[in-house]
Amino acid sequence: MPVIDDGGTALWFGVLGPVQVRRQGAEIDLGPRQQRLILALLLANAGQPVGINDIVDVLWDQRPPPSAVNVVHRYVGAIRRSFEPGLAPRSAGRWLLGDAAGYRMRVDAENLDLLHVRRLAEQARSDEEAGRLTEAMSAYETALGRWRGPCAGISELATFDHLAFGVVDHECADLVRAAATLAVRLDRARSVLSVLRRMAEQRPWDEALQAQLLLALSADGKRAEAITLYQNVRGRLADELGVDPGEELREAFQRVLRQDSAEPGPSPVPGRLRIAGVRATHRVLPAQLPADLPHFTGRDEARHRTLSVVNGQVLARVSMPVLAIDGIPGIGKTSLAIHLSHQLADAHPDGQLYVDLRGFDPGRVALPPAEALHLFLNALGVPDAEIPANLDARSGLYRSVLAGRRILILLDNAHDVEQVRPLLPGAPGCLVLVTSRRRLTGLATAHGARLMTLDVLSADEARAFLIARVGAARTADDPRALDEIVERCGRLPLALAVVAARALTHPDLRLTDVARELRETRGSLDGFSGDDVSSDIRTVFSWSYQRLGVRAARTFRLLSLHPGADVTLSAMAGLAGEPPAEMRALAGELVRTGLITEYRPGRFSTHDLIRAYAQELMRSHDDEPDRDRATRRLVQHHQLAADRLLDPTTPREPPPTVVAPARNAADEAVAWLTADREVLTATVHREIDEGRPATTARACPRAASAARDHPGRAHGSRSTLGPVTFAQGNHPDSVARLRVPRRYGPQPPR
Repeated sequence: MPVIDDGGTALWFGVLGPVQVRRQGAEIDLGPRQQRLILALLLANAGQPVGINDIVDVLWDQRPPPSAVNVVHRYVGAIRRSFEPGLAPRSAGRWLLGDAAGYRMRVDAENLDLLHVRRLAEQARSDEEAGRLTEAMSAYETALGRWRGPCAGISELATFDHLAFGVVDHECADLVRAAATLAVRLDRARSVLSVLRRMAEQRPWDEALQAQLLLALSADGKRAEAITLYQNVRGRLADELGVDPGEELREAFQRVLRQDSAEPGPSPVPGRLRIAGVRATHRVLPAQLPADLPHFTGRDEARHRTLSVVNGQVLARVSMPVLAIDGIPGIGKTSLAIHLSHQLADAHPDGQLYVDLRGFDPGRVALPPAEALHLFLNALGVPDAEIPANLDARSGLYRSVLAGRRILILLDNAHDVEQVRPLLPGAPGCLVLVTSRRRLTGLATAHGARLMTLDVLSADEARAFLIARVGAARTADDPRALDEIVERCGRLPLALAVVAARALTHPDLRLTDVARELRETRGSLDGFSGDDVSSDIRTVFSWSYQRLGVRAARTFRLLSLHPGADVTLSAMAGLAGEPPAEMRALAGELVRTGLITEYRPGRFSTHDLIRAYAQELMRSHDDEPDRDRATRRLVQHHQLAADRLLDPTTPREPPPTVVAPARNAADEAVAWLTADREVLTATVHREIDEGRPATTARACPRAASAARDHPGRAHGSRSTLGPVTFAQGNHPDSVARLRVPRRYGPQPPR
């Protein structure tokens, strides 16, 4: 394989077999197993970034040591120096790059066997579609010649399989099957037989691969060996799985018995694979997309980003574009995905597939991938009798039917990555859009998916949304009411849609009246109820809430007591009275359901309407003493944080129900105050409003004392805390406060 000549520093990387790196033909020592495993993972991702958490999982299988991240950094440095021995410490070098998304290798089709094989496979498919079958076969044979075995020789590096390596192996198996199909058709089965045998040995449960090997053996005159192979496979399936061979394998065997292993005539369309046991389905053009909104507005940036990503990958034709859209309930994920799908439909002339995966519908279980595949295969023209029962076999058939076709696939309302993965095509040409309340990072890691998290609409977009639905004439009469509605809806598309529907249902209702109704609900969700459960905002939020465990649900309700716009993990633990170590898991559960967002590490926020929903739940589930105890824990948490940051030597220990922050260096006090100023201010005002001014009054002199601000301490004691304690009836303490030495009080001007 050619490499870029770089004055003797050019490298060639191999991952289609045991991981290798060569410089001018000589193999480089890659060091211990852990380093080779990291490099294997990076190469299997073929230049896409790999997150540090994924590397840790591969090395320690979810049981990492406390120093795991530091160890990974050391391994990465050692790998870099193996590539470039003279590399300066802490330098990234030219091959292994790191950024906020993780680590990635600087590789292309000239220096990585995986990318080179993908380019050859794409060339073969293109030649086959154009009817240049001899050229296509040559490209297939060259590509198969690069394959040395299972991806990275992973069985020698790890004690468990990892998805990234399995994806590459599956891709190679698909390539071998496509090459074998054409080889049998051209009477050149012998050219692929060696690789086909080895691949079939390593994938004994892949019935499609075993069927192709039967046909290739028979085409090469080895009919007896083919019959023996079938008997062995059938016995293995019966003994170890208790099942009979599937329809595809049985039909291949019948063709061998009839000595009819050649493809029966040319493909109806040049380059389209004819799948054993499945009638030709290439003329079926599914068009399953739901109707687009008649007046879609906003999301211009999201639309431009999507079109840019899709156009880039389609033009490059090196990978299948996958876009995963996530966001909180009611943010408009499905509406955007459907709108984008209609815009991109013309670029996918072989049809559009759609399925609601029911990932967050409490009334129905999430749609199993096997059932979704059944629906898709039916839509593509495959009858029930020819659809395998096994999930892997069904997924393989689905990929084979889609091979060489340009189809758009919309997977709506996904619960997690595992529900989506079997529904992904295996080759370029198709486009997949996924929506979920969860951020599907696994799709980005294993399949190079682009992730897009939707935020609320901008103020201008929200106004345009209402104008488009209600009418420009009606909204022009009262722009102030329009702005108030936008803000009371929190610029959430679902809330705006509900209000717009109410305005349309009552044409005599002025926008001023709509705004007043929302104002009079005083922060509740009464103004956003609808007749349709799919658009009732409480119902939509409840689909996420009902997915929570008992402790996570309680935490969500209590979060409505937090007075600030955002909350830290430690404050969340203090509010709920949960151990900090366990609160991380509970917060993760809330994030995964879309009820809160971790907008930066350790800090969480939620939409105002979701907060209102949490308040409603809290009033009906948590009695007043429980709410008071949670509020007291939160106040005490902030008091401890202030004490420990302003004076880390403070010996004060928290009550057992209060989660205390760690003792931090004093220089972190300003950063803490800056980050939490709004929360602290809101907490102080609430304490005063609820008749507990002494909390703040006592805290001020302590803070002044820690800062050696003697005049400030005197002022706080004499002017604030003294009167407060007097009002509480604690006269001795009040007198003591008022007698603070005058030398600490205000000084006359000199």
